[in-house]
Amino acid sequence: MSADAIEASGAPPGRGHALWVRLWHWGFAAIVLALAYSGVVILMAHPRLYWGWTGNDLTRPLIELPLGPNYKHGGWRAAIAFFGDPNGPVTRDRTYQIFNQNSWARSLHFLLAWLLVTALAAFAGLSLATGHLRRDLVPRREELASGGLWRDVREHLALRIPPAQGGPPYGLLQKLAYLGVLLLAFPLMVLTGLSMSPAVAAAWPWLPALFGGTQSARTLHFAGLSLIALFLLAHLAMVVLSGLGRQIRAMTWGR
Repeated sequence: MSADAIEASGAPPGRGHALWVRLWHWGFAAIVLALAYSGVVILMAHPRLYWGWTGNDLTRPLIELPLGPNYKHGGWRAAIAFFGDPNGPVTRDRTYQIFNQNSWARSLHFLLAWLLVTALAAFAGLSLATGHLRRDLVPRREELASGGLWRDVREHLALRIPPAQGGPPYGLLQKLAYLGVLLLAFPLMVLTGLSMSPAVAAAWPWLPALFGGTQSARTLHFAGLSLIALFLLAHLAMVVLSGLGRQIRAMTWGR
């Protein structure tokens, strides 16, 4: 169904988005996009992921990401044994100039991370105080018991997207996606991000241990970013398919 057809379909209007939801939505979107940008710049300095506590250029990676000029760079001199034992620890000199924008990217990323935590705390508090969480986001028992989830999945896979209502009530799949991202994906990103901080790891070593090590936390952090990116792509696709103009007006002006 085209956007024009949706506009002309006479879909019933929803209750509209509350002012605080609209302000939070656009502010949170800006924070997430800036975090993703700075995070990718950080990752480009060393686009290799590991599992466990350690990982460096001389360690076999779990995944090597085709990202930036440091991907499969090559250019190492002969290995030098630290203690004269070729089977022991070694070091090597690089023969190339690495790409590294970690300074500004890390500073911006850590600053934005605290804004993310503040935004999530504000959303949780306002959602509980206004009833938004219980009324609009938590699935009702009858929705889950009636086979509504499987029916909603089939409709979306067939691209039979209902016209936009301009706010709540939300569909079951939509509710579960929002809750999964807000209550699972973003908290995981915050905890794995803290686990990579040397100061936090020294004060609370149980936190990186919870994820299997500092490098495991880094790998899970990237996995969380990938899931959030997929959610954003699906979210934008649903906005377009359900009526772009109506959705933008609803999230900007309320109805």
